[in-house]
Amino acid sequence: MPEERIENSVFISYRRTNTPWALAIYQALQAQGYDAFLDFTGIASGDFERVIIQNIRARAHFVVLLTPSALERCGEPGDWFRREIETAIDCKRNIVPIMLEAFDFNSPAIARELTGKLEVLKHYNGLEVPVRYFNYAMKELHERFLSVPLSTVLHPVQATVALATGTEQMAASAAPPVRQEELTAQQWFERGSNATDPDEKIRNYSEAIRLKPDYVSAFFFRGIARKANDDLDGSIADFSEAIRLKPDYVSAFFFRGIARKANDDLDGSIADFSEAIRLEPDFGNAFLLRGFARESKVDLDGAIADFSEAIRIEPRDATKRRFRGEARRKKGDLDGAIADFSEAIRLEPDFGDAFLLRGFARRTKGDLDGAIADFSEAIRLKPDYGAAYFNRAVTKRKKGDAPGAQSDFDVAKSLGLKP
Repeated sequence: MPEERIENSVFISYRRTNTPWALAIYQALQAQGYDAFLDFTGIASGDFERVIIQNIRARAHFVVLLTPSALERCGEPGDWFRREIETAIDCKRNIVPIMLEAFDFNSPAIARELTGKLEVLKHYNGLEVPVRYFNYAMKELHERFLSVPLSTVLHPVQATVALATGTEQMAASAAPPVRQEELTAQQWFERGSNATDPDEKIRNYSEAIRLKPDYVSAFFFRGIARKANDDLDGSIADFSEAIRLKPDYVSAFFFRGIARKANDDLDGSIADFSEAIRLEPDFGNAFLLRGFARESKVDLDGAIADFSEAIRIEPRDATKRRFRGEARRKKGDLDGAIADFSEAIRLEPDFGDAFLLRGFARRTKGDLDGAIADFSEAIRLKPDYGAAYFNRAVTKRKKGDAPGAQSDFDVAKSLGLKP
């Protein structure tokens, strides 16, 4: 067993939206003589294992910043914030939860995210850090939480990792001191994240922006709230400002593309989705939505190409097969359409819309029995599916089954559809 001793090395784990808090804590620890590390400029995903993981293993203390929104994406595969915490737990580091913006482990929304290894987080002794008492809290962090012996082995980093580590530390050290207004802006941002009413979200994000005019995340999320309020021009303006402040902001391009399409600016929408794809080449939903925009412009070849890319990226997504099938049907490629709808059904056997659309394609090909079978299956899956009754009625009439057609028309009419 290695000898227990006090170590002064600290890893700071945080969400990008909480950068001011992380930087302020880094600066406070640095002033106390700690060898602190945080991913300040953004370690490339390919270097995550090499730089981030080795730095966690090389440092005695692991300070993790917890706000009400910090754990929201921990359920996503490969979420780096979760991976950092899990690595610190596995390495038995001295984990110190820093609880910000009224973070509460007992909140139902937070408790839902504490699954797997993260469940143990709530058992660590955490430190609440109010903006007004930040300096006092940093003194308590130093004297109470970090002045503890650590008996586990610290692993030195590789030479190449040491170079990347030094680069991050120099960048963080060169940053200007964090002002209290920036930390207060963080409070308003978290209030906006936790609000459910779009107007309340907008009010809180706007206050965060007033205090910190270059608050990229506040512009982005205010844009989403404005879109929810049908303020498309305001939403587009906010996404544009987020992009101006952060030119490689993939999500801002993606959501501005959505807002522009809703605002009937198809060319602008396509340009935004294209930029999102350029920045993130395997962004499946950007291909999907660019396909929708191209379909709206009656560029069916372009739409099919985009849907095909979306399928390549997520081959088991039945919905993407359904959309390519519909574009192929519109283009007149009935065999391709039927193949796509059939694959969607194989992937998702209760996909009622795929049965309905395959029925359309089969009827167009003259396969009336196959079409009726598909419409019937759609009805079995969804007994109040008016469109399926209506189309089965049309197909039965084509087959000369007038009584059966009239019965289906009557049901469709009762469900709100007229022959």
